[in-house]
Amino acid sequence: MIKSVFFLTLTLCLSVIEVKAQLIFEKDEYAYRREKLMDNIPDGIAIIRGASEPLGDTPFSQYNNMMYFAGVEIPDAILIVDGERRESALFFTISEQYAEGENIPLDLVREPVKVTGIENYFPYEDFSETLKDRLKRSTVIYTPFSPEEYIGENSMEKYNKFRRSVTENEWDGRLTREMQFVAVLNQRFPDNQVLNCTPFIWELRKIKSKAEIDVLRQAAQLSVEAHKAVIRNTRPGVEEVKLAALFQQVCMSGGAKGLAFGTIIMSDKNHAYGHYMQYDRTLQEEDFIILDGGANVGYYASDVSTTFPASGKFTETQREIYELGLFIREICQSLYRPGISLTEIGAVVKGELEKLGFDTTDPRFKLWIRDGGFNHSIGMAVHDRMLDFDRGEPLKPGFVFACDIMGKADEVTGIRIEDTVVITEDGFEILSAGLPRTIDEIEAFMKNN
Repeated sequence: MIKSVFFLTLTLCLSVIEVKAQLIFEKDEYAYRREKLMDNIPDGIAIIRGASEPLGDTPFSQYNNMMYFAGVEIPDAILIVDGERRESALFFTISEQYAEGENIPLDLVREPVKVTGIENYFPYEDFSETLKDRLKRSTVIYTPFSPEEYIGENSMEKYNKFRRSVTENEWDGRLTREMQFVAVLNQRFPDNQVLNCTPFIWELRKIKSKAEIDVLRQAAQLSVEAHKAVIRNTRPGVEEVKLAALFQQVCMSGGAKGLAFGTIIMSDKNHAYGHYMQYDRTLQEEDFIILDGGANVGYYASDVSTTFPASGKFTETQREIYELGLFIREICQSLYRPGISLTEIGAVVKGELEKLGFDTTDPRFKLWIRDGGFNHSIGMAVHDRMLDFDRGEPLKPGFVFACDIMGKADEVTGIRIEDTVVITEDGFEILSAGLPRTIDEIEAFMKNN
């Protein structure tokens, strides 16, 4: 049976992650990011808008870009990063009573310049007049054209879904919030160019600082604890919905801001769907489970996947595909270092498969040969955006990504072996280290719990 919430909470208290309501990083970290953005907009100003207060009774969470450049979790905040004057201004209005009710430090409300390090502060109501007074005819207005991200969202995936269901819907046709803002700027300031600063932001977010990597490591390690809790409590007769609830409970008890994405649990025929989140099965003796889930800590995501048998014992078919996936993982992780590209790693994987006698034209090997797995950048979004990244690009220190080895033996036997990895100065680090990964380790772990 699922172990009690009390027991899990008590266990997690030994390694609970400190939750900071404001300024996850030092002020200098945010200042450096704003300065790098200024370098890209010497002829203008960038306007970054924060998230609005929720319309329903749900907790407020900030947009990723506002957290990236200012670190404030205040609704309806606006940040102007001025590339011409090399200074920034923060706009918000919030009462001390509201702040206390949302666990927002009163020092931030009372002394925003001192707390944030942003040079200027104005009430939200002053934004329109301040912007009008600031603009010269030659000043370019930069703002993100791509959708802003809440926790659990990814900018371009969000845009594609919105476009299909809203913008291109003949009965709707609305613009995204960001493009509506662009339209209003063009209408009100016809003499000023309005340009997209999303590419600059994506490029800045691509390589992570040491401070960011420390938070990403915390998120990955909390995810490891959640995975271990689920594996520990998996056996025939357990309902998937209880395992999903357990994963979330461990993450939230450990200090997560939320889940990096909806927890994926796939078993039996649901292996076919890639991102199955219905939790509608009771596990059977023969089931092979893929668990793909991650915590979000301090607005930074993690992505970890494990694969294990409900019975605690691998069948021959399960063993064969799992060992092959583990073999590919070991090849990839033996090669990760600055200067090598994912394309080069994929070529090595291709050669090793051919040595074993596999036909590498088989479609099931396509992802492994492409770049060693279904790899993607990880940061504030679990599929963090990257500007002009191609798989032939040399890896650089500070690049955080998923080493995601997935494959299928048949319709009910798939694998996903996924780690959150960072490239270091002299190699790499598995931020999500500590999981049972080999067959012997998994079987022993499940047997002893």
